[in-house]
Amino acid sequence: MKEQIISSVSYRQEEIISNILRLYAPNGIDADLTYSKGFFYKSGEVPQPKLKFDIAPQTADTVKADSRAVPLKNDSCGCVMFDPPFLATKGQSLATDVGNHIARRFGVFPTEPELFEYYRQSIAEIKRILKENGIAIIKCQDKVSSRKQYISHNYIINLANESGLYCEDIFVLLAYNRLLSSKHINQKHARKYHSYFLVFRKNQKLTNAVRRNMDGGIHRTESATAH
Repeated sequence: MKEQIISSVSYRQEEIISNILRLYAPNGIDADLTYSKGFFYKSGEVPQPKLKFDIAPQTADTVKADSRAVPLKNDSCGCVMFDPPFLATKGQSLATDVGNHIARRFGVFPTEPELFEYYRQSIAEIKRILKENGIAIIKCQDKVSSRKQYISHNYIINLANESGLYCEDIFVLLAYNRLLSSKHINQKHARKYHSYFLVFRKNQKLTNAVRRNMDGGIHRTESATAH
């Protein structure tokens, strides 16, 4: 009997995480840096991580820790899960029922620069604690905020590549339940009904090789255009 082909798209995050572990981390998740209430693991389909961390622990066995300063040794984890906040606002949207629900569920940073600096520092910490060839699973979501488009997954991939984390794979989670705002006037961008699970491997050689190939392609294109 043939094994089922793994797809990069699903409506179920448990299926995506299980497939990532099957492909890249068969020994499971060593540490979840943003465990919260453990939504990824509640169905039992995804095994619980060996270590649980969160800046505001919601379970008795979760250790209080900021993802930018995890109490783990260098090169100590084979697989890390990271599900960071994706919103930044101090605006009136937080006063609405939908805004409050989103803030409670996902967390909110005051400003975009603070949010993206948080990503940068957390990715540096993930690289520190990962073993060589270790796997990082990062959930993220693009967004429109104040009529500005933030392609966050691209920013995170670039940050990771610069730090020596090679992007092994990208999975897309489609939304069953769609939180709607009452503001539908003068829509400027498509509404986002998907998020990403990005898979990174700590391997500087792979990262450098991809960067060289991409840089070479850019240079060849520029040369051809010049002629």
